[in-house]
Amino acid sequence: MGDLFAPSHLLLILLIVVLIFGTKKLRNIGSDLGGAVKGFKDSMKEEQNKPTELPRQEQAAGSTIEGEVREKQHS
Repeated sequence: MGDLFAPSHLLLILLIVVLIFGTKKLRNIGSDLGGAVKGFKDSMKEEQNKPTELPRQEQAAGSTIEGEVREKQHS
């Protein structure tokens, strides 16, 4: 029987994929996938750099916004 992933099998699969999709489309797919992976890594780095503790009550004190609640008018 032989190996399931012999080099000749992999080359044949690669040739079929190139014939079906074409090199330009494969290049676009590769660059899109690379951009997505890069964006994911960047967002993971940003998430690690964020502070994990919540601000204390004294630090989080802000101003109060006053307003008026009106009933919703049905049309």
